[in-house]
Amino acid sequence: MAREFGRTQRVADFLRKELSQLIQFELRDPRLGMVSITDVEVSRDLAHAKVFVTVLGCDDKQAAEESLMALTGAAGFLRSQLARIATMRTVPQLHFVFDESVQRGLRLSSLIDRAIEEDEQHHQQLPPTQDD
Repeated sequence: MAREFGRTQRVADFLRKELSQLIQFELRDPRLGMVSITDVEVSRDLAHAKVFVTVLGCDDKQAAEESLMALTGAAGFLRSQLARIATMRTVPQLHFVFDESVQRGLRLSSLIDRAIEEDEQHHQQLPPTQDD
């Protein structure tokens, strides 16, 4: 029977949970906004972790640049705090990336809603057919 979660997935889940708490309670950088960690991808050798974040009120990467710079600057501190908590031999290097999937999802959702509205308006304007 195959394992449901591999080691990289367990490490990614651990990092997502612990980094969320550390960022919320330990970091005191004024450049840091309301940051939410959406996903963590860990390399197979557990040497690097790509941490996907969103920032409340920031719609694009340029708007979130200050928060990303603050997180990148605090990466060493966060890694040392993780090393204190974790029982792993090594803690992955942290690479923070702005997650555009949330904004992309909102944009696609609004496009779908608009298409449905236009379709309903189009059907209301058509004259009734003889099948009705």
